[in-house]
Amino acid sequence: MTALSPTDAERLKLAFQRCRDMEGTLNEQLRAYANAGREIFPAYGDAVDRLVARLAENGGGESAPRPGEVMPPFMLPDENGHLVTLPSLIERGPVAVMFFRGHWCPYCRLNMRAVIQAQDDINAMGAQIVAIMPETQEFTETFKADSGAPFPILTDLDNGYALSLNLAIWLGAEIQQLLSYQDMAKFHGNEGWMLPIPAVFVVGRDGIVKARFVDPDFRKRMEIDDLIEALERVSREN
Repeated sequence: MTALSPTDAERLKLAFQRCRDMEGTLNEQLRAYANAGREIFPAYGDAVDRLVARLAENGGGESAPRPGEVMPPFMLPDENGHLVTLPSLIERGPVAVMFFRGHWCPYCRLNMRAVIQAQDDINAMGAQIVAIMPETQEFTETFKADSGAPFPILTDLDNGYALSLNLAIWLGAEIQQLLSYQDMAKFHGNEGWMLPIPAVFVVGRDGIVKARFVDPDFRKRMEIDDLIEALERVSREN
């Protein structure tokens, strides 16, 4: 199985920068990076295709909370170690609960950047964002500082909350080997190689899910216009 060479790692970094700076929607940027990644590191692109197909066959993420259902509450530490709860957030207005794979994931970094760019619109409607990922406080703090995120990034250690929502997945041996250049054990504080399916749940002040985006293909994310539209709709209801 082909490992990522230092030269190809640098090419991926440059491709990420090009996609980050290109004009277009979030998913256009994500597709551009996925295409560049497939050209530079085809073994990984093929392995991801197989992983996504396996998840789709098993209904990955389908049983996560749907619109009209109660969003299970959480109590998770933020990047400063302060506990944040869903009830405390929805007291102040609708919330988009967003799951990210980690600070190391280029798709998550593109996603985070696009959400941050929409923050003024989100704030203007009295809505909030909260990000959740399975990394320890050291890395949520790094991700927040590097991205400039103005909202909390919470640690879901061992994917406990993601598991309760049926979002946590095992990456499998093939992906583990191809991503061995990433120190996942250090990032997660364990060697489980579990990640959440990236997802968004828009939750009203009544604790009910109003909209969601769940796709086992982490290369696809909720479009920012769709996120804003969902939050606007819920803000009007509240």
